[in-house]
Amino acid sequence: MKRRTFLQGTTALVLLPSLPAFAQDDIRAVAREAYIYTYPMVKNYLTMYQYALEPDGSQYKGPLNTLVSIARVYTPDDTAIITPNSDTPYSFIVFDLRAEPVVVTMPPIEENRYYSLQLIDLYTNNVDYPGTRVDGNGGGDFLITGPGWKGDVPKGIKRVIEMPTTLAMGIVRTQLFSPADLDKVKEIQTTYKAALLSAYAGMPTPAAPASVDWMPVSDELMVTNYWPLAAFLLQFAPPYPGDEVQRKNLDKLGIRERAMWPEADLSSDTVALMKEVVITTEKEIRDEAARLTDSSKIFGTPEFMKGRFMVRAAAAQGGIYGNSVQEALYVIYAFDEQKAPLDGKTGRYTLTFTPETLPPVDAFWSLTMYDRAQAVPCRQPHQPLPDQLADACRTQEERQGRDRPPLAARKPRTGAGIELASRPDRNLLCGHEALSAQGRGAGRALGAAADRSSFVINEDQGVCLTSCFLFAWCEVWSLPRAT
Repeated sequence: MKRRTFLQGTTALVLLPSLPAFAQDDIRAVAREAYIYTYPMVKNYLTMYQYALEPDGSQYKGPLNTLVSIARVYTPDDTAIITPNSDTPYSFIVFDLRAEPVVVTMPPIEENRYYSLQLIDLYTNNVDYPGTRVDGNGGGDFLITGPGWKGDVPKGIKRVIEMPTTLAMGIVRTQLFSPADLDKVKEIQTTYKAALLSAYAGMPTPAAPASVDWMPVSDELMVTNYWPLAAFLLQFAPPYPGDEVQRKNLDKLGIRERAMWPEADLSSDTVALMKEVVITTEKEIRDEAARLTDSSKIFGTPEFMKGRFMVRAAAAQGGIYGNSVQEALYVIYAFDEQKAPLDGKTGRYTLTFTPETLPPVDAFWSLTMYDRAQAVPCRQPHQPLPDQLADACRTQEERQGRDRPPLAARKPRTGAGIELASRPDRNLLCGHEALSAQGRGAGRALGAAADRSSFVINEDQGVCLTSCFLFAWCEVWSLPRAT
């Protein structure tokens, strides 16, 4: 069932409560705050469940505490994570840290290649980044623990990283230089390892954690069964300091750790109103996410995100697992210079960089096109990798002349730039990402090779997913100094 149709049908089924107006307003306000607070956890659990807890699902990768690599770039068929990039093949691990820590091994790799292990707690905060920017490329064994772990650290551990929640996500990104480089990336991926601490150190296995009846989740269940899901996840997510008001709100609504929702004493009117709030507040979060233009202030550590509950929810909705600005910056293009939504069926667009506006990076930068409704990469035959972007700069025809505004809705000169976007059904949205240390890798090639580089977004190549919108995401990987 299509999400839009499903939501419309659900809205029609919700009955307005017969509570007094003042009671309705109070419950609605408390439930809205509770939904915003818990939304990132439930959204995160959706991916965790699909990757590690649903063996028969199309997105399944492997069991909990198992590191699994995807030896290819992401495609529209990879739907569990929104807005993945097409330049860094991924490896994943879903941590269950209740019983004991997990040791993750990052191998030594060549100096000019970027890699990182993004560690994300259940709230979707970015806790740490073993890898190029923080630790260099020498590799090492990293001990990932649950909250409050006090055991002995074995020899050979490079760093101990405490996760604030017992369920957590790890995402390894390995830079891909070109299609011909994929075999080398596969070789590196085979050397990523994860082992329970007891197996790594040859210690006795600790007692198994309490058995969990993992609650099913899907896009549809995030609407119809949202509050039971939120209550279920509280057992894996101790509150942060400063979350006291939000936890009291949950308690008022009968949403408690290891408690079934709704409780018997919760009135049917309150239950109906809370279900209505799920629909209205999800739309509010979605609208907030649609206003985002870059990622500089929406992803970060628990300290950085403290108290910023709506920002965290919008970031989870619009680009879950986005990197902290110290690691990567994402710039989103949604409109042309006339502030009109990008339309891939009727418009042709050119994204132009001058020498002054090329992203200053330490690793590489990239441009990826997405289906806006699903936020997954489009089916396009000419999605460039960083080396192809650099080649485009070297051969760019327009090295002189007046500056062309980015995303100008005009027909580009034949042969100028790279044709990025395939034809979507209706409209188009575009953006870019940049990553790690300035002057190294693709970033250096781009900066040194071109006076101007134009990337053509047009509608006459290939076929995109059947959807209303599409966007490009520019990524600047690992900024040298982030503020």
